[in-house]
Amino acid sequence: MLTSIRPDRDAVALAVSGLLGGLLLWRLGLHTQSGHPFSAPWITLVPLIVMATAELLRRNAPRTALAIGVLALVADQFTRGSLATVLMFTDVMYAAVLYGTPAAARRLPVATLLITVASTIGFLAWFRKPEALLIGLVIGLVSFVPALTGVSVRSHRTAADNARLAAAQTARLAEMDRTQAVVAERARMARELHDMVANHLSAVAIHSTAALSIDDPETSRNALKVIRENSVEGLAEMRRLIGLLREGGEDGTPVAAPTLDAVDALVEQANVNGASGGLVCALEDTRTPGAGALPTPVELAAYRIVQESLTNALKHAAPGPVKVRLGRTGELLTVEVTSVFGSRTGPTAPGSGAGLVGMRERVALLGGTISARAEPEGDGTKIWRVRAELPVTERTMRE
Repeated sequence: MLTSIRPDRDAVALAVSGLLGGLLLWRLGLHTQSGHPFSAPWITLVPLIVMATAELLRRNAPRTALAIGVLALVADQFTRGSLATVLMFTDVMYAAVLYGTPAAARRLPVATLLITVASTIGFLAWFRKPEALLIGLVIGLVSFVPALTGVSVRSHRTAADNARLAAAQTARLAEMDRTQAVVAERARMARELHDMVANHLSAVAIHSTAALSIDDPETSRNALKVIRENSVEGLAEMRRLIGLLREGGEDGTPVAAPTLDAVDALVEQANVNGASGGLVCALEDTRTPGAGALPTPVELAAYRIVQESLTNALKHAAPGPVKVRLGRTGELLTVEVTSVFGSRTGPTAPGSGAGLVGMRERVALLGGTISARAEPEGDGTKIWRVRAELPVTERTMRE
């Protein structure tokens, strides 16, 4: 408790300065009034010392300091008076408004104004002389003006604190936005890298395993042919990814995003890659020709969903048909890829689950829905079905 009311350096300096100044005025015999009940010169020092004590509490206990200061000022009126006591009281009043509670900061200026007006009217009624206005002026200078000054300084400090707080909040929000933008960009890059390269590397892994495990020249030649084709395609996709990261091609022109017009090429490539595993891929596009262009993000997401689904079929699907269906109903684009669910013989490629995560992220960014699960067929077999519904209008995408 004692630590909380320990005076600061400024308070000590003001108290010591006021006390020394008052002692000097007292020693020189300079007083503010005469003819009062307590006319002994030394009695003037009592309010002076009490007011200096109040100065020590001006910041850490402003309400207590003001109460002591008021008592000291009243007591000073019954002595010869000291200018130093009055001046220290003005600082105590100023500090009570500046460092006190918000309620005190609101009430003290009003209270001192009322006291000033009431005192002026009272002295005019008592003395019935214009000089009584000077008494009211002095009371206002001692009480109301310091309180008003404290309100002004406090308002400026509050505005400065609010401005600093707003600047700090803006900086934090900007840093959060920057971090989120970096995270979102890294996620986009991860999706693009996975979707571009995984298909080709999976085909390379499967056919290289087949070439190494099957001792047949024809099989090896076919596998090496597929490996070369996928290596070339993978390099081309990597160059496109680098172009995306640079926000343009080598000549500065923007790199075009793949569209659904290239899905048939994806299916054809999947047929070549999956032939050795017994996969037969087919495309069924029921969209009405001329139904209107799709937004670029929707076309890219649909293309990547088909690409990743065909890659997963190449890795995991049992021999049988792989069907890709594209359709549009109203404001929804439907993408569906099915393959035979079950174990397979021959070489396979490991999966990490990143492809499904990437598909879900793409669909979520567009406000669509996606499901990927095994479902029973009527003949007792199971199929793996990936089905996504993507909104094709900007309004629906925002909703």
